[in-house]
Amino acid sequence: MKPTIIDCDPGIDDAIAILLAFASPELDVRAITTVAGNTTVERTTANAHRLLHLIGRTDVPVGRGASQPLVRAAGAPIDDIHGTDGLGDAGIPPAPEPETQRDAIQLIIETVESSPEPVTLIAVGPLTNIALLHAVRPDIVDRLERIVIMGGAAKGGNVAPTAEYNIWFDPEAAQRVFGLDVDIVMVGLDVTQKAITRPIHWAELEKGGLASQQILAMNAFYSAYHASRGGEELTMQHDALAVAAAIRPDLVTVVPARVNVECASPLTVGTTVVDVANPREGGRVRVALDVEVEEFNEFLVSRIARFLSEVDARTGKFLAGVSAAS
Repeated sequence: MKPTIIDCDPGIDDAIAILLAFASPELDVRAITTVAGNTTVERTTANAHRLLHLIGRTDVPVGRGASQPLVRAAGAPIDDIHGTDGLGDAGIPPAPEPETQRDAIQLIIETVESSPEPVTLIAVGPLTNIALLHAVRPDIVDRLERIVIMGGAAKGGNVAPTAEYNIWFDPEAAQRVFGLDVDIVMVGLDVTQKAITRPIHWAELEKGGLASQQILAMNAFYSAYHASRGGEELTMQHDALAVAAAIRPDLVTVVPARVNVECASPLTVGTTVVDVANPREGGRVRVALDVEVEEFNEFLVSRIARFLSEVDARTGKFLAGVSAAS
């Protein structure tokens, strides 16, 4: 099992990524750290606790990270995509308040220092925490086995014509991170947009208990958002693909590349300039260019369906009681 930290901004697709990580015996999730992105850091932190409570893994510590980008104002929560609570308003119950609020940077430091094996860091939100970590403890970054990033794009964008949201939210942090001397795998938007699931893929969850139904409702909110924009009901599993790539590198095609981030131009801020023809000499960045979609979907859905079935069997009655009381 690979010791793993997930740095995230949950967010519906973050939630699916977290579920996949816990559903995968290849990963030993040692900590979850949160950052402002899809919504405020207060909400992303609460959502991380809610998800761990839902699946019965409150033994995993959560560290609250940056509330805003390094030099810019934080963007507004994108409630139309993720719901007012960040998890699709699906009725996932609140978690008990933690006795103490952990700090994300300190939690990463402690997790890396206490691990006899190198730790993989999967970053599926803005990269602010990682940039701050490097500023205070570059030696900890050097000890990471690798960083797998959901962010950027070799071409195209979502929040702007050429910018992906996570990188656009804090481009200065991203520019610092892509320049680090550590193995990095970038799983960008142009690839994750191919990682599409539809309601039929999640039909198995309809037979499940409370946890399955709440995740199904969360996914349905995400699907409805895409349909409301003139498309069909589907979900792009952006963050889950990064987790999958950490477990099954064969699911994505990667190439060495030089990655720089535009931080100045108001027209193109947040753009990842991916230079495949001239990767940095000695550079350690690889960029995903394609995904085995059907294999990924089978991998994702089968693991999460089986995991939620186990969660329902283990914690369903307890969570039903909490839900009814809330």
